[in-house]
Amino acid sequence: MARDFYEVLGVPRQANEDEIKKAYRSLARQYHPDANPGDDGAEEQFKEIQRAYETLRDPERRRRYDQFGSDDERAAFGASQFGLNDLFDTFFGGDVFGRMRGQESGPPRGPDAEILLELTLAEAVFGTRKTIEPRMPVACSECDGRGAAAGTTPTRCAACDGSGELRQVRRSLLGQIITSSACPTCGGTGDVIPNPCTVCRGEGRVHGVQSLDVDVPPGIDEGQRLRLTQRGPAAPRGGIAGDLYVTVRVQPDPRFERHGEDLLRRIPISIAQAALGTRVDVETLDGTEEVDVAAGTQHGAMTRLRGLGVPSLRTGRRGDLVVEIAVEVPTSLTAEEAEALAQFAALRGEAVKTREGLFSRIRSAFQ
Repeated sequence: MARDFYEVLGVPRQANEDEIKKAYRSLARQYHPDANPGDDGAEEQFKEIQRAYETLRDPERRRRYDQFGSDDERAAFGASQFGLNDLFDTFFGGDVFGRMRGQESGPPRGPDAEILLELTLAEAVFGTRKTIEPRMPVACSECDGRGAAAGTTPTRCAACDGSGELRQVRRSLLGQIITSSACPTCGGTGDVIPNPCTVCRGEGRVHGVQSLDVDVPPGIDEGQRLRLTQRGPAAPRGGIAGDLYVTVRVQPDPRFERHGEDLLRRIPISIAQAALGTRVDVETLDGTEEVDVAAGTQHGAMTRLRGLGVPSLRTGRRGDLVVEIAVEVPTSLTAEEAEALAQFAALRGEAVKTREGLFSRIRSAFQ
């Protein structure tokens, strides 16, 4: 049985949208296949996390899940010989979820597909339009996706009279029970093709490459998905195409770290600059900004540049760029530099432990 979606994300059932999103981002980074190469268990966990998030982030899907459970659980429940769907079909002509029998006849819907889209940090921050070319089933150009040869048309299936399903009536303790199944003659479409297209052999689709433009909104983050409705794999015989899910991967930028809607940039300065103060040019995604470093600035001190971070997907307001000062201690000194530092330490009355040979000339200068 599938795990509870709330348990998968590690959130309580009363969790709000922000709590669900925060939990998803944390788990997606942990179990993403790119972070766990060759780990099949992590990949399955990542897929389960995505299914849970896609369900719980949508208010309507979450309501149905809370009331009826997942699609897999409903399918397993309805697979028994006698269940709620049989009762609803017997008395009301439909199933427990309000669908009337016969509504789903016709060409089946195409499957969904997923593709990975890589972005730079700047593209994720400012948004962009990308052209992708996924290889997947596409409508046959020879027959326009109908599956029938040129000059011919599909005909109504005689076995099911175009309904796409066959019904059986059986007796039980509760009376007559009506069950239905897809018509094997037409595959549930309600139509048969006497003269199939020679290119797609009556399928209405072939494998090919489809060029699609994807509008990426500003502020999108690693692991988030864009849904392109009915722009996924083509359905057989002119049915509705599936959805294409575009999962975003943001390439690391050595200059910045992203923390939600804020960016972090570490700027190295020398000990002298930290002690005396200076001005440094900081490269941002919007250009170069001059930042004042006050005298006596300590290692790890931070300055915020307002509005130079990542836009919020909800409000569009941008976060901040946090500039962190990294005071660098020199790892090698010339004799003159070492002597100057020793004199500085002597003026401040600071004891300096030196090694033989390295600062011998400095030590002798103060004897």
